[in-house]
Amino acid sequence: MDPQNLTPREIVAELDRHIVGQAEAKRAVAIALRNRWRRQKVAADLRDEILPKNIIMIGPTGVGKTEIARRLARLAGAPFVKVEASKFTEVGYVGRDVDSMVRDLVEAAVKLVKEEELEKCRVRAREVAEEKVLEALGRRGAGRRAQGEPEEVHPERGGPPGQRPPGPIDRARAQLQAGTLDDELVEVEVAEKGGPAFPMVAGPGMEDMAQGLNEMLQSLGQNPLMSALGGGPRKRKRRLTVKEALPQLAEDEAQRLIDMERVVREALDRAQNAGIVFIDEIDKIASRETGGGPDVSRGGVQRDLLPIVEGSHVNTKYGVVRTDHVLFIAAGAFHVAKVSDLIPELQGRFPIRVELRPLTRADLVRILTEPRSSLTRQYTALLATEGVDLVFQDEAIEEVARIAEEVNGRAENIGARRLYTVMERLLDEISFDASGLAGRRLVIDAKYVGERLAGIVADEDLSRYIL
Repeated sequence: MDPQNLTPREIVAELDRHIVGQAEAKRAVAIALRNRWRRQKVAADLRDEILPKNIIMIGPTGVGKTEIARRLARLAGAPFVKVEASKFTEVGYVGRDVDSMVRDLVEAAVKLVKEEELEKCRVRAREVAEEKVLEALGRRGAGRRAQGEPEEVHPERGGPPGQRPPGPIDRARAQLQAGTLDDELVEVEVAEKGGPAFPMVAGPGMEDMAQGLNEMLQSLGQNPLMSALGGGPRKRKRRLTVKEALPQLAEDEAQRLIDMERVVREALDRAQNAGIVFIDEIDKIASRETGGGPDVSRGGVQRDLLPIVEGSHVNTKYGVVRTDHVLFIAAGAFHVAKVSDLIPELQGRFPIRVELRPLTRADLVRILTEPRSSLTRQYTALLATEGVDLVFQDEAIEEVARIAEEVNGRAENIGARRLYTVMERLLDEISFDASGLAGRRLVIDAKYVGERLAGIVADEDLSRYIL
């Protein structure tokens, strides 16, 4: 299924496979994603005028705000970064400036595109790596055939012209691919990995400058001219087993085959036109009128954030990036502050607002059972590695959901995250003794859940700390 052609209904169906409930939020992000596809089909003179409709999600913690945005980006194959608004400060003060979220988005885009390109050339890179290993093992003929030279024709050996019976090289290649040569030692040239000899350590707010200097020093060390002048070897010979050498050589060859200039161009385009920035805890920078004085981590951040969301140009080490068509999804609990406490200009840049409802007991039951990576499946798979067959009865899952809902109501409501603490407490004894339970089938029923969690749930003060 091509993610570019997914309809809003299909997008919601895909999100439903991983996230329970929150239909309104799923509809909003599905429409936003589909509008990006629609925009690419519009005439060029109107395309630049169609701006993304940024979304603000309102709801308590643990109800799926971050997961919806993350799954949406993965579904679309789009660069995605999650930032916390409370980590930023106004420009000129110690801390991170808001421009860094755009630089992080570009880094994510470059990584995403580079991984796609590496995947495309992985087969060819593996073939070249095998040829180099065969040469290192002393079978020199493999290298010439890899360069496309015609093989010798021996009519006296029989067979059609241009072909010959399998020789030593072919047998060696078959042995290599079968893994029978894995333990043989070879001497191969592999690319140097690691940072520069003198890594730059930065203080708060200087991380981007330090990273740029580190990468510049590393690139100088890998430059052939600098290598000749004593700037550090680009490659060095190492003595490795065949099993160790093959993946390293394949990785080096794959890195050589990709065109980084094209990767950067594609990454910049994807960041600008398909990037998604998720701004969490935006309610923490919503400030009401105070008695005065600098407000560098609230109002100041909002003022700095406004031009980024409105659309501006940000300098990155890969080039200038426009943020006009980046989709911004903000989220916050808004228990104390309200959306109206944000500055009016910033409110206007998030025209779509959706409220995520707290999770019910039925939702918690579905979270434990329906998603492909549900907690019950995770624990079953983990204990299966020890030879333990763990089985959850429906009544047990209902009881776990009831206890999680009860504790959420009595203590702080942390939504689905409460299930992590309840399940960990429930299976603590089994997880500890799993190595001695190999070959056994353990059935988790409602009685077992009640015995394991009754004492903690009954003691309200204790449940605040443990659950």
